[in-house]
Amino acid sequence: MIIFGINPVIEALRAGRVRALQVSARADDRMREVLQLAAARGVRVTRVDAGALDRASRGGVHQGVVAELSGRTPATVSELVRGAAGPPLIVVLDGIEDPQNVGAILRTVDAAGSDGLVRQSRRAAPLEAVAGKASAGAVAWVRIADVVNIARALEELKELNVWTVGLAGEASRPYDHVDLTLPTAIVLGSEGTGLRRLVRERCDVLASIPMVGHVSSLNVSVAAGIVLFEALRQRRNSPAFLFPSAER
Repeated sequence: MIIFGINPVIEALRAGRVRALQVSARADDRMREVLQLAAARGVRVTRVDAGALDRASRGGVHQGVVAELSGRTPATVSELVRGAAGPPLIVVLDGIEDPQNVGAILRTVDAAGSDGLVRQSRRAAPLEAVAGKASAGAVAWVRIADVVNIARALEELKELNVWTVGLAGEASRPYDHVDLTLPTAIVLGSEGTGLRRLVRERCDVLASIPMVGHVSSLNVSVAAGIVLFEALRQRRNSPAFLFPSAER
């Protein structure tokens, strides 16, 4: 797996995921930080010219550094749920294939302190290159469960007592009228077609983000951020989170 760009590579180094680095002759504070982290973790560094970096990044904006990552440890849906420190907060992607959107969602999942992401392995956006850059390094931190079938994954989440909330523009219930302090999975559909029928039918509730402007929808990564940070707000204001019981 290849990622590039200063911020993504720094985060991957901090996460202990980098196997090797290729760097250009760039010499500034940010590159020095990359090299210091690499040295501290015993990562092999190779000096190359800009053309080699262009080829390795397939023409992406590499900022003078390309990293080869070790393979991520695969997770299961059950492991995401059981590994949560509190009531799980998980994101499920249904048919989202654009790597920019996937990367931006990964960045938000990490920023909101969510417990992981579930996606369908078939036709999934590669997590390297564009998605890795768009995630600003979150791809190195977020736990991801690849599944064969999203509808079945929702059934598994229900069996694990996780409330499944699908975002749908036509839903009558606003997203901030849903209790997101419960163990929750936020289900996001593609921008073109939204949630697929079987996935929609398996959600416990459908919720929408009210729109008051001229456009009818938001970018899916923006929608993910709105709902995840609403969950974070609700949880911070919940007495159960402010005054956890001895059992928790």
